[in-house]
Amino acid sequence: MDTRTDDDLLLERQLCFALSVASRSVVGAYRPVLEKLNLTHPQYLVMLALWEESPRTVRNISRALAMESATLSPMLKRLETLGLVTRSRVPGNERALAVELTAAGRELRTDALQVPVAMMERLGLTREQVETLNDAMHGIIRATGTELPSSTRD
Repeated sequence: MDTRTDDDLLLERQLCFALSVASRSVVGAYRPVLEKLNLTHPQYLVMLALWEESPRTVRNISRALAMESATLSPMLKRLETLGLVTRSRVPGNERALAVELTAAGRELRTDALQVPVAMMERLGLTREQVETLNDAMHGIIRATGTELPSSTRD
């Protein structure tokens, strides 16, 4: 039985459209919150990875964020200019670059603790709703064959 209908091609029914608009909208909602930390959204993601583990190699950060290393380089340079990270060669592996938080980068974490709470308030979501949405998005990510690192969350 063929279940296709003309309604299947309505823009409002396209998962890709809803995800694209939601992504842009949510990242846009982060902008004023992150401006207080002097970070862009991609820089914030890098800092989140480093607050979980520092130092990390560029390759490790790239895998954690499912982002190309070439995309990370300018962000890391900017974070270094801001005094939040240092970059240095990994001893014994001159091709690998280690990124480590500075004291200022570690201290910024305290201010960043307000970001998730502020975003839940801005979006009108509870912590449980955020977890449900995250689980659904991770399911979609897995379905596309993209691998994300395992969560340490139980």
